[in-house]
Amino acid sequence: MQFVFFGTSKFSTLVLDELKVAGFLPAIVVTAEDKPKGRKLLLTSPEVKIWAKENKITYLQLKTLRKPESVETIRGYGPFDLFIIASYGKILPKEILDMPQHGTLNVHPSLLPKLRGPSPIKRSILTENETGVTIIKLDEEVDHGPILAQKKVSVPEWPPYEEDLENMLGKEGGKLLAEILPDYINGKIEEKEQDHSKATFCKKIEKTDGEINLSDNAETNLRKIRAYHIWPGAYFFLDRPLGHSVSKSRIIVKRAHIENDKLILDRIVPEGRKEMSYADFLKGQK
Repeated sequence: MQFVFFGTSKFSTLVLDELKVAGFLPAIVVTAEDKPKGRKLLLTSPEVKIWAKENKITYLQLKTLRKPESVETIRGYGPFDLFIIASYGKILPKEILDMPQHGTLNVHPSLLPKLRGPSPIKRSILTENETGVTIIKLDEEVDHGPILAQKKVSVPEWPPYEEDLENMLGKEGGKLLAEILPDYINGKIEEKEQDHSKATFCKKIEKTDGEINLSDNAETNLRKIRAYHIWPGAYFFLDRPLGHSVSKSRIIVKRAHIENDKLILDRIVPEGRKEMSYADFLKGQK
């Protein structure tokens, strides 16, 4: 089976790993461009590019898919049986969606029609008490197409940390996709339309979403700390005397739990310093 894989993140590579275990390797992968990251703004490759190089798979880094030359670049590697998307970050135009013989499938980390949009893992930690993965056939609307398979994923502790949930959903999504692919290609999978009246949507997360107020509800803050653990990080500001004035120092919370209905901070990163226990930080403030 000749297929193209579109993806960018760690979630994408987890899906690829499970496809590889099942004997499915993409003919090419399409991923994002290298971007500056971190304090030093070092040019960093997306995780799918790294995966492709390690597995000797041809990769394309296309700035946009909406230009005719991008469409023709992909078409030039064909023909293809199928396209697969998992956490790619760009919307595919109709010319690309319809290019392969069997259409385009998406591995989405939520129980669709819940949490359509770009941030379902973070949003499920913030607002839900369960989650899972859904395989859909893509149409032109966002996360709107018919469902081919869906699975609830058992999570040992709720709310989970973002990277733990991403690992679970990526692996389960890849396994579920690998399981249905042979039957899908042979026309044996029933397409089930989503109940669009029950659809919910999640927005793109901004850096400012990570700010917390320690006087807010403990569970609300814990969910933010765990949902934003990878990015943007949950943080609060601490007043710090500076001569005759007061400056605000940003404290990033890395680990926390609830004890007797109170939020307990375990690990933090004070502004300009390394990660430490919150208890040690408080000792240094005396």
